[in-house]
Amino acid sequence: MVLSLTISALVIGSVYGLIALGYSLIYSASGLMTFCQGEILMFGAFVGLSFYRYLNWPFALALVAAMLVMFIIGMLIERLLIRPILKRQAKDIYIVLATIALGIVLINSAQQIWGTTAVQFPSIFGVDVIDILGTKVQPEAFVCIFIGTFAMVAIHLFMNKMKFGTSMRAAAMNPLASRSVGINVDITTGITWGLSCALAGVAGILLGPVQGVSISMGTTIGTKAFAAAVIGGYGNMYGAIIGGLIIGFTETFSAAYITSNYKDFITFGILALCMVFLPRGILKGDVYDR
Repeated sequence: MVLSLTISALVIGSVYGLIALGYSLIYSASGLMTFCQGEILMFGAFVGLSFYRYLNWPFALALVAAMLVMFIIGMLIERLLIRPILKRQAKDIYIVLATIALGIVLINSAQQIWGTTAVQFPSIFGVDVIDILGTKVQPEAFVCIFIGTFAMVAIHLFMNKMKFGTSMRAAAMNPLASRSVGINVDITTGITWGLSCALAGVAGILLGPVQGVSISMGTTIGTKAFAAAVIGGYGNMYGAIIGGLIIGFTETFSAAYITSNYKDFITFGILALCMVFLPRGILKGDVYDR
């Protein structure tokens, strides 16, 4: 039972971590906060489902195509929604409100396109479960864990070791100074939103075979992923994964050994304690004063 719970915690923790990476990526590269990552996850899951199940594409091709679609959607969100608000020098709270409204738009759009009925995402592999020490595990679980870890390392290296990633961080810290040294802040911000949406889409596709796809799948997951980003250190890539795993293990084991009725209470209780005693998170995420 412990092995089964551990694998389940790693899977859901990796999904939380992937979405938290999106939150942290946007913040570390633009200094902005968004509250629609859960809805973007849901939309990306339906896009991937359309390519994989309805168009019968190979999974790898469907995954890449869905990532590309979500990247373009992220770029459009920044170009058509976020940038006009910033150009009017509105306060950051209006960005938050705009992303909340966007989440509602995405839910209603998905409802009109794919309907309200939950759909099972077809299995990625030829077998439904594999046996590990007597525990039945879906093979998709290991894909979630692997991609979550890979994305964390890749984005950290991109943001800290590559010139373009450094430019994105500089644009978040001081847009005016960045423009003065030749950094195109508009492009860096747009790519940031695109990458964040692509990550959320991947998380939705990976979660689909495990939990199914529905228009409500991203609401709670997005909130818990935000909590994971805060607990780990908002804006810190490794902190996002650590926070995701903490939330994943907490809710999985509390549901198994205490009661599932209080797993959300315990999860957000940890967030509240973290905000009081570790306001910058476990790995002390950067806080930008815009």
